[in-house]
Amino acid sequence: MVELQDFQKVFHGRQPSLLGARSLFAVLVPLVETADGLSLLYEVRSAGLRYHASEVCFPGGLMEKGETPAECALRETFEELHIPAAAIRLIGPLDFLHMRTESLMFPLLAQVDAAALKTMRLNPGEVETTFTVPVSYFENHRPTVYRYALRPEVSDFPYGEVQIPPDYVWTPGRMEVPVYHGLPYPLWGMTARITDGLFRALRP
Repeated sequence: MVELQDFQKVFHGRQPSLLGARSLFAVLVPLVETADGLSLLYEVRSAGLRYHASEVCFPGGLMEKGETPAECALRETFEELHIPAAAIRLIGPLDFLHMRTESLMFPLLAQVDAAALKTMRLNPGEVETTFTVPVSYFENHRPTVYRYALRPEVSDFPYGEVQIPPDYVWTPGRMEVPVYHGLPYPLWGMTARITDGLFRALRP
């Protein structure tokens, strides 16, 4: 029989997550000094990947069991770009994202040593190329935000049992898709959302 002490043991000091989250992801949002000044480092995913091929992203991936977001982001950055943790200084977490796949994404802002870019080696199975965008660009350019509807499709539901009519109106959702124009590679979707969130936090 569950008793009060069982609730106290499980929930005292517990860090909340997304209810029913199927998986957790983390990415590194790397700041690096370049000839153009302080810049953000991006990857272009390999064309042969099953999902999101050739799209722009930050280094990162699926968190392994027992990993923290920081541990995952550092591990994935090394696996994808061969940039060691010793060349990375974590600054702090950005706002996390809820994905439609019932997953959470944890972005972590970090500074990467400029010298590490000269010695990084791309994992060809995951990364096609990398590029940097000066922070000054994002200070002067905001994304265009496009929106599309998320319409529920409900079937085989026990309307009578829960005492609602069969023509019950389910609440639809909406997804925002920001797009930055004029960059060498298309910056849109989740990576653009993380980028935009970073600079929104900097504005008064």
